[in-house]
Amino acid sequence: MHKALLYEKKKGGEIRCNLCNQHCIIPKNKRGLCGVRENRKGELNALTYGKVIAKNIDPIEKKPFYHFMPGTLSFSIATVGCNFRCLYCQNADISQISKEEPEDVEIIGEDLSPEEVISRARENNCPSISYTYTEPTIFLEYALDCMKKAKENKIKNAWVSNGYMTKEAIDMIDPYLDAINIDLKSFNNNFYKKTCGATLNPVLENIKEFKKRNIWLEITTLLIPQKNDSEEEIKRIAKFIKKETGRETPWHISAFYPTYKMKDTPPTPRETIERAVEIGKQNKLKNVYPGNI
Repeated sequence: MHKALLYEKKKGGEIRCNLCNQHCIIPKNKRGLCGVRENRKGELNALTYGKVIAKNIDPIEKKPFYHFMPGTLSFSIATVGCNFRCLYCQNADISQISKEEPEDVEIIGEDLSPEEVISRARENNCPSISYTYTEPTIFLEYALDCMKKAKENKIKNAWVSNGYMTKEAIDMIDPYLDAINIDLKSFNNNFYKKTCGATLNPVLENIKEFKKRNIWLEITTLLIPQKNDSEEEIKRIAKFIKKETGRETPWHISAFYPTYKMKDTPPTPRETIERAVEIGKQNKLKNVYPGNI
């Protein structure tokens, strides 16, 4: 457990968390939607600080980053929890456990200090650390300490994110963040609400914000049959990327496979992905890539 950042105290002992755009109001002894930030005696605590649930040495392309340090390895870490509840989450066993088995949150994972994270990266010839698998925003305090140490050791920092953090959170990570891949899950607010438990606009605004701050940006969209795979929606995403981030921004278009609470939904046909890539290129995007096929 660790004292959390970015919150304000309210009347009656409640806390408003200002870490992400859920802006949870958290009563005493309760947690935010992410399941890992708890109001204890009027103070907000980050329960999973230093508790690594997943760690791997991955090719940076697996994140996916195709235009950031290509051909290198990245030391990838995550803690449990997420501020979304995507019904198709491929990492639901670790991202959603903070809500489904909340009593275990503080004890799940291997203790790994920021100094040890840096050591593991260096030992394995990883010139970058990726904060991935779950949403790095919800373990900001831990990620931030790792990022600061990484910067001191000339190791790059990369986030794989749903893009739902607040501007205050962006301000904190900005000096240390080298690259971010944001999931633009749909261009439909109803999809975000029903399927992810969030809203679209903060994600769009943050994509523009990271681009404005000159942090390397790549975007990923996973296409789900009959949910977010219409040609019209794909065109709208392509036009948004071109207008707001530029033709060069890499766009990864990935195929869905039945998982978690969407096991009855069929996998995405290869033809759908190929057509989406074609639409991206027709809209003058230079770097559009199929994924997961």
